[in-house]
Amino acid sequence: MSMYGRDPWGGPLEINTADSATDDDRSRNLNDLDRAALSRPLDETQQSWLLGPTEQKKKKKYVDLGCIIVSSKIFWWTVIVVAGAGVLAGLIAVLVKFVPHHHDHKPTPDNYTAALTTALKFFNAQRSGKLPKHNNISWRGNSCTKDGDPSGQFKDLAGGYYDAGDAIKFNFPQSYAMTMLSWSVIEYSAKYEASGELNHVKEIIKWGTDYFLKTFNHTADTINVLVSQVGSGDTSGGMSTPNDHYCWTRPEDIDYERPVATCSSCSDLAAEMAAALASASIVFKDNKAYSQKLVHGARTLFKFSRDQRGRYSASSTEASQFYNSTSYWDEFLWAGTWLYYATGNNTYLQLATTNGIARHAGAFWGGPDYGVFSWDNKLIGAQVLLSRLRLFLSPGYPYEEILRTFHNQTSIVMCSYLPYFTSFNRTKGGLIQLNHGRPQPLQYVVNSAFLAAVYSDYLDAADTPGWYCGPNFYSTKILREFAKTQQIDYILGKNPRKMSYVVGFGNHYPRHVHHRGASIPKNKVKYSCKGGWKWRDTKKPNPNKLVGAMVAGPDRHDGFHDVRTNYNYTEPTLAGNAGLVAALVALSGEGDSNIDKNTIFSAVPPMFPTPPPPPAPWKP
Repeated sequence: MSMYGRDPWGGPLEINTADSATDDDRSRNLNDLDRAALSRPLDETQQSWLLGPTEQKKKKKYVDLGCIIVSSKIFWWTVIVVAGAGVLAGLIAVLVKFVPHHHDHKPTPDNYTAALTTALKFFNAQRSGKLPKHNNISWRGNSCTKDGDPSGQFKDLAGGYYDAGDAIKFNFPQSYAMTMLSWSVIEYSAKYEASGELNHVKEIIKWGTDYFLKTFNHTADTINVLVSQVGSGDTSGGMSTPNDHYCWTRPEDIDYERPVATCSSCSDLAAEMAAALASASIVFKDNKAYSQKLVHGARTLFKFSRDQRGRYSASSTEASQFYNSTSYWDEFLWAGTWLYYATGNNTYLQLATTNGIARHAGAFWGGPDYGVFSWDNKLIGAQVLLSRLRLFLSPGYPYEEILRTFHNQTSIVMCSYLPYFTSFNRTKGGLIQLNHGRPQPLQYVVNSAFLAAVYSDYLDAADTPGWYCGPNFYSTKILREFAKTQQIDYILGKNPRKMSYVVGFGNHYPRHVHHRGASIPKNKVKYSCKGGWKWRDTKKPNPNKLVGAMVAGPDRHDGFHDVRTNYNYTEPTLAGNAGLVAALVALSGEGDSNIDKNTIFSAVPPMFPTPPPPPAPWKP
């Protein structure tokens, strides 16, 4: 399938361009060569080409070797060369014998690749259920293997990921995290491969999607209920009943009952889970049976989300307390786009480009949080994905008008990220305040860094040098500069505190992370619900290093308190780390910004314009 890009100044352009040098460039190069040749003094050989036969020197000396007569100059040069070669060979032999041997080492990875390998380890530490033998986190073990409702529909809910520093499994942010990881693999599988992490990240995604398939009837075409959460953290009713917030306990030692929350009108949750399964189906497209299972599950979830409308957090105190969803319209756009890419079914594209849904999702107006990509708001993520469709496949009528609007809105959001504009404040150290100075800023920063990097790669792949912000034109390099030096480098240590906010990266990073498993030693002592409080409150560093965890982050004054009890500074989350991984892989590879242009479109049929009807038969 040939891929065509869109030239923003009009007309299609082919992505696989030929030689980029123009005729003017070539003629300029030839002129440069001519001038260089004329300005340089000619050597003796070149002069001899210009001399007549009578002008050349004829005097030569020869050496008679008996069987052959050779020039004396050639003879002596030969003697010198042979003698020199002998001496050199002897010297090399001596060096080989006495110099110690070294094995070849791989080149040192760049900062972002090194940080990527570190960040992925966080997901291994967050695994629930029976762990694989190669999980490589020495202080983690099997935990919560009996999750589920023995008397209900969902008997086996073991697996999946703990959300943050506790042992609750929230499907809403967890499915968003898996979608982000899948998107990053689809775009940058070659970079994951180069870093040696492709199989690892795919295994991380599959651990999540295998769990999601347990949380609803994935073999059915229609469902009326799904699991939204396992575990409990609500302490508003007092602290008489042990739960995952009241107790400070290693997940391996949990022995209290863990409730299972379900929902029957949860459009936002079901659509986000559909997006996770649809995007993962593209990641696993080479495993046909598993990929088809994921696609079927995604279709079923999306149908449920459309049929039984409602916000999942409207009927749940816990969901509204920890991960309150403000709307489900953005999830309709997001999931519809992913299902279109996963299936090629135009029904999903028609839905994702419906003007009314886009309007309800807030696509045509600003507001303080416009352009802020998060587990709650996927609007800008969907707009970037649909801009990709316009840039590379240019589907035309009837989609062009709304896709052009999404493309323009994406451009506006990218402008708002730049330091030349005042949409968002920055700390003195340069960290963009996408959540307007509220706590836990880093999860929003890494998401915007990923979007900026991937969108700049889209433009580069479509041979588009940049984009306009009002009358000013900015190159794609400006966007990568925003993602790299202004944001991700800040998180990795280039900030006023000279501190890395990713545990285990660099020498100076948080040591008191708000995390039960990391803060309690693995010493064969089972601490009770309250018995673990002493580990929560101690000022000693965590006995277990939560490698790869990106903490919540600094305040709006670049200040940071490495205090375990203050989760606004020191608690990591699944959603935050997924954005970090996506941003790091997008920026990894020195000077290499190539995306995989075609894999995301592998299920999309060729887009040819509808041919006009044939002319009426000619009548004399």
